Amino acid sequence: MSMNRPAAALAAALCLLTAACGSSTSDDDTGAKSDAAAAARAGYPVTLDNCGQKQTFEKAPSRVVVMNGASVAEVSTLLALGLDDRIVANQQTYGNSEVPGRAEAIKKLPDGDVEQNDAFDVPRETMIGLRPDMVLSTTAYGFDEKNGFATREQLKDVGANSYVSPQGCDQDTSKMTLADSHQLLRDMGKIFNVSGKAEELIAASKAKIAEVSDKVRGEDRPEVMVLFSNMSMGGNDFSSVVAKGIYNDILARAGGTNAFENASPTSFADLSKEKVASTGVDALVVIGYNDPNPAAYAQKLLKEFPQWPAARNNTYVTLSDSMYLGPSNDLAVERIAKMLHPDAF
Repeated sequence: MSMNRPAAALAAALCLLTAACGSSTSDDDTGAKSDAAAAARAGYPVTLDNCGQKQTFEKAPSRVVVMNGASVAEVSTLLALGLDDRIVANQQTYGNSEVPGRAEAIKKLPDGDVEQNDAFDVPRETMIGLRPDMVLSTTAYGFDEKNGFATREQLKDVGANSYVSPQGCDQDTSKMTLADSHQLLRDMGKIFNVSGKAEELIAASKAKIAEVSDKVRGEDRPEVMVLFSNMSMGGNDFSSVVAKGIYNDILARAGGTNAFENASPTSFADLSKEKVASTGVDALVVIGYNDPNPAAYAQKLLKEFPQWPAARNNTYVTLSDSMYLGPSNDLAVERIAKMLHPDAF
């Protein structure tokens, strides 16, 4: 519902609904009350407790900035909810997607002509200049002043709400599960008054995952190596190997287990080539983050470690955004399950 209709028209509509119009009320007062009533009928105000901060939305945001955060969770969620027209600057992309047309849709979004800072995200001055009314960040890192970003308080001062995605408050995503993807959808549904659409997406995803999990129940659980292709996050040869987080929840629903789950208490393990070589890997899941050919990386690994069962059987799958926080985890569950347990399908 538009909040910019003429005050007189809104006042007349309110009179019909309440039969409470009085001649002593000024046009300005009537207009303000009518705006408030219209907002209430549309489900506002909405208040969320986000990382210990109250964020109150008087109406649906219309100038959204999506920070980088090495993620596509937030922009993919907005697109899944049909909210692409609210985005004035997006910094997220994986370059590809399991969802047909999503990568192309992300590429078409405005980037706000942002020149990223040394922390690879939107600098404070640029952020303020974009005049956002909402800023999305994967973790609290995106609002840390020492990194050159606008703080949540500074954004509030210029009329912008802010949001940190589930499990991002302490910048530790090791406890992330599929439920956090659903929470992100649910929160965006409330903020933008599209809760019905959000709940439809959540229900469909849960139903698909349950269907796949039923098919592989009771099967052996192969040991899977999950890693990002051609990425370095530490000092060893294999520093982008997944240890914990939503990836493990996805693997479990698909009938597999993480071969390196105990290699690190954090989301990623920084492993030597010797450690990787000595671990039995039954299958590979390679996540392509802006990598045009993750399959080539998978083949390179299988050739490098011919002792793996995965190498002997050429068992791998390449994924992108469905393996991460976001609205499409059901696609990752299905594709991994079909790789690990083809006879169940």
